[in-house]
Amino acid sequence: MEMSEAAIGPKGAFLEAVIKTSGVDIRACYQCQKCSAGCPVASAMDILPNQVIRQIQYGRREKVLGSRSIWICASCHTCSVRCPNAIDFARVMDGLRHLALRSGIGAAEKEIPIFHAAFLDSIRSTGRVHELSLILRFKLKTRNFLKDAGLGWLMFRRGKIKVMPPGVTGGKEVKAIFDAYEKGAVR
Repeated sequence: MEMSEAAIGPKGAFLEAVIKTSGVDIRACYQCQKCSAGCPVASAMDILPNQVIRQIQYGRREKVLGSRSIWICASCHTCSVRCPNAIDFARVMDGLRHLALRSGIGAAEKEIPIFHAAFLDSIRSTGRVHELSLILRFKLKTRNFLKDAGLGWLMFRRGKIKVMPPGVTGGKEVKAIFDAYEKGAVR
């Protein structure tokens, strides 16, 4: 069903914001549902990927930005690969997460944005992900120190978690990328 400009009205502002933030024009979506059919985490989502696009088109900003789906998305790109119109939906979901954080709408999955922040902090400080510092940052922010402690100990014993981060070249360059992004020089 085609929506006219008059029918979209102010609702179109959310659609345009999503397109601008993600760099992906989702207006080509004709709801074939291939994105939802292939999504490995669709069963945990409250709004399926094709429904997210439809809700954006209807201008339902709070429903989309407050959904669990945008935080549960694994960014595996299965949806993007399956789309017959080459809509990079994984990129749209990333843009929606940015919009949600900037808008102040609380995340339906409270720990996921905290994990994202801890993940990026780990990369910023060492130039790559260091699992132990990532876990420590995440646990300090969530104050849930004992959850998964048994799994953490098992991973440590098997050598999956290193005490010291490995040496990495290009750490200064990675920090420069973060600095440029924070200054607005990188989109």
